[in-house]
Amino acid sequence: MRDPIVAVPDLADDDTTRASIAGVYDAFLGGKDNYAVDREVLRRVRKVAPEARDLARENQAFLVRVCRFLARRPEVTQFLDCGFGLPTGEHPHQVVQRINPEATVVYVDDDPVVLAHGRALLADNDNVRFVGADIFQPKPLMESDRLRACLDFTRPIAFLQVGTLHHYEGDRDGPARIMREYLDYLPSGSFVAISHFIDPENAHSAVARRMEQAFRSSTLGSGTFRTKAEIEQLFAGLDLVPPGVTRCVDWWPDGPRSRPLNQVQHCIAGGVGRKRLV
Repeated sequence: MRDPIVAVPDLADDDTTRASIAGVYDAFLGGKDNYAVDREVLRRVRKVAPEARDLARENQAFLVRVCRFLARRPEVTQFLDCGFGLPTGEHPHQVVQRINPEATVVYVDDDPVVLAHGRALLADNDNVRFVGADIFQPKPLMESDRLRACLDFTRPIAFLQVGTLHHYEGDRDGPARIMREYLDYLPSGSFVAISHFIDPENAHSAVARRMEQAFRSSTLGSGTFRTKAEIEQLFAGLDLVPPGVTRCVDWWPDGPRSRPLNQVQHCIAGGVGRKRLV
C-alpha cells in the first residue's frame, strides 16, 4: 500500500492501462496530457450524454469563480487545494495570485505524473507548494510536517475539494465522514468549497445515472452522482454561503445566462461553506 504522504513522485508507478482521474479530467477539458485509456472514458460518457464535456467545464468555471470570491476576502490568504490535476485551464494559484500575489497555495495530489507536472510548472513560484498525499486520508495529510510547514493553522484556510469526492470508492457515507475529519483540523473562519456530480432528482436523473454507470464501469472505476441532500451533508456544521448548494453554473455566475442549460449542466453542483468563528 502506498504511503499516504508521498515525498517524491515515482513515475514508475504510472499505469497507462487504467484511466486516472487527472487524465480523464484533462481529456474532458480538451487537454493534451492524457492517454487513450483516459479518452476512452470520455467516449463512454459522451455515448450516453453527448454534452458530457460540460461536467468538467462547469466544474472548472465554478473553481475559478470560487477562487476569485475567496481571494477578495482580506482574511483569506492561504489555500489548500485537494486534487491538483494536470495543467489544463486556469489553476487556483493563477486566479488567486492575480488578486493577492502574496497568497499561499498548497496543492495535494498522489498521482506521480501530476506531481511531476506541477513541480516543474511552478518551480519558480515561492508561494506555491505541493504535498504528495492521498486526499481521502485526512489525518496523515493534516498532521504532516510538510503541510504544517506551508500553512498557518492559527489563521483561516480556504479548503478546496472541487471535483474530487465523487471519485471516492467505498461506503456511501465515506465522503461525509472524510469531510467531518477535515473540518476538525481547519481553523475557525476557514472556508470550504466543494463540487460534486449530482443526481438532480428530476427529468435529468436518468442521464445522471447513465453517466454514473459509464464512469464506474470504465477503467476509471469511479464517479458517483449523489443527491442534493447527500452533498449538503458534506458541509455539515458549516454556514453555507448563499445560494448554498446549487448547480455549478448558478453559483455566483459572471453574467446573465445566454442560452438554456443542457442536460449535463444540471448534473454538477457546488457550494461554499464557512466554519464559524469562535
